[in-house]
Amino acid sequence: MQKTQKVPSTISSDRIYSQTPPTTEATFLYSVPHTTGAMSVRETPTLSIQSQVDLTGLVKQLNQITVAIPEPDLAIPRVAALLGEAFQVDGCLVMFSTPTQVGVRTAWWIAETGRSLLSSPFIPAVTQTNWVNTDRLDNGTPTIIPDVQALPSNSGARCCVQELADLWPSDATSTHSFPYRSVLEVRVQLPGMPLGRISLLRSRPYSWPACQVEQLEIIAQQVMTLLSHLNLQQQLKQQATYQGVVKQLAIAIRNSSNLSEVFQLAINGVATALGVSHGLLLRLKYWDPLFRNKAGEQIPKAQVTVTCEWFKEGYESPSSSFLGSMAGTSNQSFWLSECTLCQYAFLHSPKSMVINSAQQILGHDSSPTATVFQVGERDTLLVAPLESQGTVLGFLVLRDDQPRSWQPEDIELVELMSAQVSTAIIQTETLRQVQSLVEKRTAELKQSLAVQAKLYERTRNQLEQLRHLNQLKDEFLDTVSHELRTPLTSMALAIRMLRQTGTEGDRGARYLDILEQQCAQETNLINDLLTLRELESKQTTLQLEELNLVDLVTEVTASFESSWAGKGLKLDLEIPRDPLSLWSDRESLTRILVELLTNATRYSEPQTCIRLAISPRQEDAINQIVLTLTNQGAAIPPEELPYIFDRFRRCHSAVQNAVPGTGLGLALVKSLTQHLNGTISASSAPTEQSSAWTTCFTLVLPQAVGSSI
Repeated sequence: MQKTQKVPSTISSDRIYSQTPPTTEATFLYSVPHTTGAMSVRETPTLSIQSQVDLTGLVKQLNQITVAIPEPDLAIPRVAALLGEAFQVDGCLVMFSTPTQVGVRTAWWIAETGRSLLSSPFIPAVTQTNWVNTDRLDNGTPTIIPDVQALPSNSGARCCVQELADLWPSDATSTHSFPYRSVLEVRVQLPGMPLGRISLLRSRPYSWPACQVEQLEIIAQQVMTLLSHLNLQQQLKQQATYQGVVKQLAIAIRNSSNLSEVFQLAINGVATALGVSHGLLLRLKYWDPLFRNKAGEQIPKAQVTVTCEWFKEGYESPSSSFLGSMAGTSNQSFWLSECTLCQYAFLHSPKSMVINSAQQILGHDSSPTATVFQVGERDTLLVAPLESQGTVLGFLVLRDDQPRSWQPEDIELVELMSAQVSTAIIQTETLRQVQSLVEKRTAELKQSLAVQAKLYERTRNQLEQLRHLNQLKDEFLDTVSHELRTPLTSMALAIRMLRQTGTEGDRGARYLDILEQQCAQETNLINDLLTLRELESKQTTLQLEELNLVDLVTEVTASFESSWAGKGLKLDLEIPRDPLSLWSDRESLTRILVELLTNATRYSEPQTCIRLAISPRQEDAINQIVLTLTNQGAAIPPEELPYIFDRFRRCHSAVQNAVPGTGLGLALVKSLTQHLNGTISASSAPTEQSSAWTTCFTLVLPQAVGSSI
């Protein structure tokens, strides 16, 4: 009766051995049937408890290797060495692949040299087909060959030996091309699991005991599971790297307006992520813009320009001095008709072009390839067109100087990057065209707005003038109607009183005085209006004569003494001691002084002082006379100060306090001053020691009217 014993849970398997391999020295191909269920091991003298502990320790060491070395290409040689040493054989082969990969990772361990050899990251797909699609054996069935030389010539095991000989590394140190006599091999391929092969080799004939067969089968499952886990992690890391490259490019396209920076980032990112030797980004410039949307029909007249070029670190370009990892612009260009490679990619757009062997495009005089590709005999190429809505914008070219099987995810990344670059090109060109159109329209709009602004300003000035004239008209009518109606009312009343009987003596004389005063007021108003009209139309002629200014001022101020005494006003007269003469019009100058003194008397606070100062000065070689008249009274607000010399313009305070006046006095002063080639200005500021404001009029006249100031 057979006994079974469970292997520790760290070792997973679902196979049960039902018989023991022969121990004779006859050469045979040994197959062991399997059943499904919990793993059990037939108890034999060679499978002891200690062997199980060693197997568990071996699994732990495998776990440590996969944790310490996350790269499958680096982990497989270590696994081969660990298995060879654990089983104490002369050689060990470990092959690993996944259902989605085209090639196979292969590693040899040779006891004679004590080192592991990684034949290549991937061996050609044809080799994989030979050892995967064999009808000799069922999947997962161990292959036991005690003596290779004893195999019949027509034996199926000969195929296994021949495969091992074909995979034997050329740089292995051995006296024979394939120096092994005995083989124990396990192949693993389960649904959803990796495809793998582990071969234990001995240089002499050897009868493999059942315990080693069972241990190899168990450990093969564990090895492939761990390698599959590493491969999955590597794929996830690769996908994360690819996603990072695409994301970085998308952010650059969104944030950068410099298309050259986007090109450099794209070629650097995709070439670095795929680990190629050389990367190019080519742009097409069509001589006939209408041909842009005819891709796939015929080869157009177009120039191909190398926009950006990249070399990996440590790779030296055969045709340049570039060394080290770099991406830069280039001015190299050629015609599309001069390069068969570009023509083929153009005609097959939007599909990518994969060239696994450069021999496909080399060695044909009728099929030249541009020198910028620098294609060698062992090179592989991947060319993705930059395409948008049927228009080929250029090409994204990746070249590797080693044999390479381009994976679907590699092609997908390159096509995605080319789509991003195409979008950036279209986006930039569209934005440039829009900006150019916007700038043109903006310039036209600015020019139109400038013309409209001038028209608006002219219209606004005209409206302002009309408004001002209309306001002056209203003010004129209000003032004139008031100034005319008031005297006429007084005159009518005086006449009515005189018609009454008994109006004699002093009473009659008083009414006559009223009539005379009101009639004089009406006459003065009319005269002032006529004078202003004559001055503005420049119809008045000057009667020039030499005047003694001191005598003229003394004469004018004497006529105001009675009115000043009634308000308690005092005059502070500052005149030079020496006679001061000027050549001017007496009547005009006298009227200016009278109006200024009248204005000062009318608006001064009682018991204050009116100050009149006269002084000569010279400015710009012109002799001038400066008269300054200052009084203290009501304030002139800053907003009203610029308009006090306008006709019928009176301060708001004067109107509120019913101060008599027509609003023509200062207008006459300004017109007469200009008539004498002089200037006049006014200022009003608060007084520190009282609530009254100090108002100052400054009159500047040339000593000779013919001089202009």
